[in-house]
Amino acid sequence: MKQRALIAGCGFVGLATARLLQGRGWEVGGLTHSEESAGALAGEHFPVLACDLSDAAALARLHSWEYADVVIHCASSGRGGADAYRAVYLDGARNVLERLRPKQLLFTSSTSVYAQTDGSTVDENSPAEPDRETGRVLRDTEELVLQHGGTVARLAGIYGPGRSVLLRKFSTGEAVIEADGRRFVNQVHRDDIASALTTLAAANATGIFNVVDDEPLTQRAIYEWLAAHFGKPIPPTGPMDPNRKRGWTNKRVSNAKLRGLGWAPRFPSFRDAIEHDPELVAALSQEHPGSITKHP
Repeated sequence: MKQRALIAGCGFVGLATARLLQGRGWEVGGLTHSEESAGALAGEHFPVLACDLSDAAALARLHSWEYADVVIHCASSGRGGADAYRAVYLDGARNVLERLRPKQLLFTSSTSVYAQTDGSTVDENSPAEPDRETGRVLRDTEELVLQHGGTVARLAGIYGPGRSVLLRKFSTGEAVIEADGRRFVNQVHRDDIASALTTLAAANATGIFNVVDDEPLTQRAIYEWLAAHFGKPIPPTGPMDPNRKRGWTNKRVSNAKLRGLGWAPRFPSFRDAIEHDPELVAALSQEHPGSITKHP
């Protein structure tokens, strides 16, 4: 009998994960927040339904997905604040547990819950005490999932084709090197997240796992490398932005625990992705024609 996975949040990360799981022989279903989003995925080879995770009654109607082998909760807050976080993440996770009763709940959290500012290396045993309310909601959700024997995947900054804040700002001239530029940036490619979530689901792993590439880079190192690679000026320096939604941090996040399960990133660093994922730059070039091209 096929293992069954429900992807609660079939967006940028969720869709890639659903496709990978299906390709590996799983029976897959997907959930999106709106009928419009579900309709846009009508061409996929698995069913996608609209369902608001914060609506317990709506989840209760998904009888065919009760007791799934895994529900991967990777829904988006839609750039909302603490109230949206609470509805989508905390209430959503609680509703999934109570209404669908999966064998495993895998929740995608964020490495932003590590509030360290000293550039130190952090792992899953390091203090995670975010100073923003949104981060505290993530921690509350993590604790709920862990109390029910579930899995927490703390994702670093997500990027991939059509989505890279650093690359977009660099290409459009909006990039600024904040302060001395020594703040470490932790990132992970969408495809590596999908493979990590698939690894965790297949292993029925429990506990907390950091999902991040092998090489945290300073903001200055990233922009200097991009400037050399594309033959463009290094961005100017400017003041630190203290108003980040999930707080200002500076740390190097370790992926050693996840690697211990046999996972390895296809793109060990952001530089590797720029050089070896043609879709990453192509997607940005389509959105902003002529903004960046490979330096000869």
